[in-house]
Amino acid sequence: MNNALIQLLVLAGVAVFLIIKLRSVLGTREGFEKPPLPVEPDAVKPVLRDMDPPDNAADMDITDHVPDGSPAAKALAAMKLAEPSFSVNTFLQGARGAYEMILMAYERGDIDTVRPFLAPEVQDSFAEALAQRAAQGLTIEANFVGLAEMTLQDATFDRNTREAEVTVRFGGELTSVVRNANGEIIEGSPTSVKRQRDVWTFGRRMGAADPNWQLVATGE
Repeated sequence: MNNALIQLLVLAGVAVFLIIKLRSVLGTREGFEKPPLPVEPDAVKPVLRDMDPPDNAADMDITDHVPDGSPAAKALAAMKLAEPSFSVNTFLQGARGAYEMILMAYERGDIDTVRPFLAPEVQDSFAEALAQRAAQGLTIEANFVGLAEMTLQDATFDRNTREAEVTVRFGGELTSVVRNANGEIIEGSPTSVKRQRDVWTFGRRMGAADPNWQLVATGE
């Protein structure tokens, strides 16, 4: 067998080996296979529509607290338009702290520290009640335990004056003792927790430089 024949056989063997390896890696195709069909643009449109938020998506910062479309919801939305940084959740966090601070100041008979947060009418009402208490020789010892309830009850907004009011219902828990001039307990208990229910309205002109809300009305 001459050298040319030997080289031919070696090359043939290499070719067979390469074909077998390619078949094992790439697989085989049998018969006629259709090319993949192009994806119709309309086929993906419903999915895209489902993913896109609707134009009239509700503001959860509002609808978490009042019904969507209610007068209160519309008033809160108008407040946001007048002052884009306004947040209902942030307001309620501030209202929670203000409730404890103002309530305890009143119970202890010292409202000077909270005057900036009281409208003039509320200041006068508190001052009159404290004067009557002092005239009777009564003092109150109170401690704030916690807040069992806080619900946004109503909201109004005047687009002309930009005056906003938000009414919140509170359910505070505290211990309270009333003592007479002799220091004797005539009401309450230092260990018994009582529930205090209040409905407070806070007011502010939206867009004003002063970010503080004031207590403009109280009720039960």
